[in-house]
Amino acid sequence: MVRAARGYAATSATTPLSLFDFQRRSLRNDDVVIEVLYCGVCHSDLHTTRNNWGNARYPIVPGHEIVGRVKELGAEATRFTVGDYVGVGCMVDSCQHCKTCRNGFEQYCESGATSTYNNTDRHDQSRTQGGYSDQIIVSEKFVLRMPDNLDLKGAAPLLCAGITTYSPLRHWNVGEGSRVAVIGLGGLGHMAIKLASAMGADVTLITRSAGKETDARALGARDVVLSSDVEQMAAAKSRFDLIIDTIPYQHDLNPYVATLDSGGTLVLVGYFGPVEPALNSSPMVSKRKTVAGSFIGGIAETQEMLDFCGKHGITCEIEMIDIQQVNEAFDRMLRSDVKYRFVIDLGSLKSEI
Repeated sequence: MVRAARGYAATSATTPLSLFDFQRRSLRNDDVVIEVLYCGVCHSDLHTTRNNWGNARYPIVPGHEIVGRVKELGAEATRFTVGDYVGVGCMVDSCQHCKTCRNGFEQYCESGATSTYNNTDRHDQSRTQGGYSDQIIVSEKFVLRMPDNLDLKGAAPLLCAGITTYSPLRHWNVGEGSRVAVIGLGGLGHMAIKLASAMGADVTLITRSAGKETDARALGARDVVLSSDVEQMAAAKSRFDLIIDTIPYQHDLNPYVATLDSGGTLVLVGYFGPVEPALNSSPMVSKRKTVAGSFIGGIAETQEMLDFCGKHGITCEIEMIDIQQVNEAFDRMLRSDVKYRFVIDLGSLKSEI
């Protein structure tokens, strides 16, 4: 039996998000029904609802940084109990049998992982809808357990911003003494600094904006390099083992590749698209430098990230908003006017008549 739900949805690329009544799918045997308490506001939510990527199917209830409380369980769901605090990230299903899924990389599922919203359920062909809503129903395989000691509000963005930056840090074996640079100090960048610092790395922020040194050092960076300063960039030549590039738009990678040491890697986590200006392969060939990409993380790795954050007391720096402020939050995100992630209190949805 389908379930009545309520949230905020985009009905076109040009209209504001507004109150939307809809139906969640019927409960399956392995499902968890979650009362949504908090949901982070990600740049992907804005890009999807405004159809910047050309794949929007309206109406869309966005939100994939979800923290909530278990309300009900399917007949065969055993991993959680009613009342548990849980999280849901960027995907809610995958084929679960291809090579990447079997290896714990469901985000790279060969037939495509099922996104938390703006996607099609692979079992009943219904539309998936996200966490800007009062409840969500998800297979227990794609539900995460929240550490007891973490503030749930600040933990919500860990389900995207956290795992997006944690996964490449783990994949490239960041640890004590690693020299890591983070390009950009936003939702992703500030999490990359916190996580890399907790792993023992020597972390540097690279930014085009002056005046971010105090914030960067407070987050765990030991140094700041101003990318618009030719002398500072020259002094950083061959300095880093790994660069986490969080810039979400097209930009010149060549100046940053120059700051990699031999064998170093620059990882794109914020930008999807062609690289312009063209990437000069000379330093890559002559110094074995690499430009790579990384996309969120698998379910096991996401749980590992949450547990790591619980151990080190890491949450996102946030600004709480009511659901009624989400359109203003989108506009402010475009102006980079948030430190560093908006989080919606879904209790505010109850005031809607």
